[in-house]
Amino acid sequence: MDENKIMTEEEAPSNFILDFIDEDLKEGVYDRVQTRFPPEPNGYLHIGHAKAICIDFATAEKYGGSCNLRLDDTNPVKEDVEYVDAIKQDIEWLGFHWDNVYYASDYFDYIYECALKLIDKGLAYVDEMSADEIREYRGTLTEPGRESPYRNRPIEETKDLFRRMTEGEFDNGAMVLRAKIDMSSSNLNMRDPIIYRIMKVSHHRTGDKWCVYPMYDFAHPLSDAKEGVTHSLCSLEFENHRPLYNWFLNALDIPHPPRQIEFARMNVNYTLTSKRKCLKLVNDGLVSGWDDPRMATLCGMRRRGYPAKAVRKFVDKIGVSKAYSVIDYALLESCVRDYLNENADRAMAVLDPLKIVIDNYPEGKKESIEVEVNPNKPELGKRTVEFSREIYIERGDFMLDPPGKYFRLCPAREVRLKGAYYIKYLSHETDDDGNITVVHCTYDPESFGGETPDGRKVKGTLHWVSAQNCIEAEVRLYDRLFNVPNPSDEEGVSSFAENLNPESLKVLNGCKLDKSLASAKPGDVFQFMRQGYFCVDSDSSDGRLIFNRTVALKDSFSKKA
Repeated sequence: MDENKIMTEEEAPSNFILDFIDEDLKEGVYDRVQTRFPPEPNGYLHIGHAKAICIDFATAEKYGGSCNLRLDDTNPVKEDVEYVDAIKQDIEWLGFHWDNVYYASDYFDYIYECALKLIDKGLAYVDEMSADEIREYRGTLTEPGRESPYRNRPIEETKDLFRRMTEGEFDNGAMVLRAKIDMSSSNLNMRDPIIYRIMKVSHHRTGDKWCVYPMYDFAHPLSDAKEGVTHSLCSLEFENHRPLYNWFLNALDIPHPPRQIEFARMNVNYTLTSKRKCLKLVNDGLVSGWDDPRMATLCGMRRRGYPAKAVRKFVDKIGVSKAYSVIDYALLESCVRDYLNENADRAMAVLDPLKIVIDNYPEGKKESIEVEVNPNKPELGKRTVEFSREIYIERGDFMLDPPGKYFRLCPAREVRLKGAYYIKYLSHETDDDGNITVVHCTYDPESFGGETPDGRKVKGTLHWVSAQNCIEAEVRLYDRLFNVPNPSDEEGVSSFAENLNPESLKVLNGCKLDKSLASAKPGDVFQFMRQGYFCVDSDSSDGRLIFNRTVALKDSFSKKA
């Protein structure tokens, strides 16, 4: 398959995982369905995790089963309770609820006992070779590995060394415990994999109880089995690990072992999802943090205003497949746009304000203009905005010398103000540098609501806000972080800065918003008429509102790229 192929909605595949489960239930392999979502708490979840979350939890829901959250905390060097809390928040934001919360560390005693059983069976040994030597002895894809000189040491000697490793007698890296499988296997994962290593590091849950920690490939199947998982659903990079997963379960005589099923990861263009590379973006100050609205993290998308239901719809559209594909970021934005078009309240906001004075409108007069809250939800009714002699329009909605087919305000053209009157250009004022500061107009008092006695129509309709009844706000215009489709494919993380989209963030100050938005709270989302969809940012405070652009009304990135 072409790895550069962009998947469209029409190509979304069927869910083969459900076919496997149906077969297992029909044949009596299992009489129930239990899954788990097992992230490592060493970073924040991203859009790729959203697919795994939806698959794990939705599969259990479909069969009336259960899904646990299990934190894979087997590497205390990189893990932190901060990430644990963030993972829980992201899952709940997506609308899922776990049956239980477990940690791999809950099973450290059990996993350790399993290691001793392998030793007793002659299926594990302590190896004193260095990491480089182990790598050299492992062989390659075309050459078999070589047996370690320590591979056949007596069982009692291995047990004694493993005990001493556990008691902290040896330094980090001095020795490891390896499973004894097959050094000539065509699958490199089966060539005597390491199952325990020395790490004299305090653990965020077990403290200093342990100085040896199990490797993921050993802890994972045993944790699944301990919890009673029936179907271990994971991404495709673990397909080559499945023989090892099954070997551990068989070697330890685990009854009713779980079945591992793999699916293709979610690869979205113009994003980075590698935790290591995302961390570099944060540490290098290229983004403001893990929740920067340009990041592909779930917390970043939440802060930007992406609705959880739109993210889930995106995952549903992609479907479940074993084939590698790259998903176009525009499909995600389309899901967000479709959801917000149906559900976001409308509001008027002027991001680059130009003052308009309607000279023949009575001074001091104010009128109430009714506008729809959401045209897709007439049951929400209308909201009232104030109209007055002085208003603001977008600076880009006025030109002194416009090109042809310019239907906004100019000396030769009449325009309509949304929900109000027709206005015409009269004159303008400038500052010392020649910049237009105020435009004077006249209005037709008989054109309220867009109807005139003579039946004339205009092609241009402008949004506006009253100069006497508005608030100021900061608006952050976000776009895609990268200007290359596959930033992960670039050589070295040092190239990230070169591939950043310079237009990914523009900060606008002094924006004029209708006063009805003064009570908006962080997370509230609106459609700013003719502008796009915007979300109140968490940096907002009383009297200082900040809005993030969630998504534009139309996809304009592809045209620029």
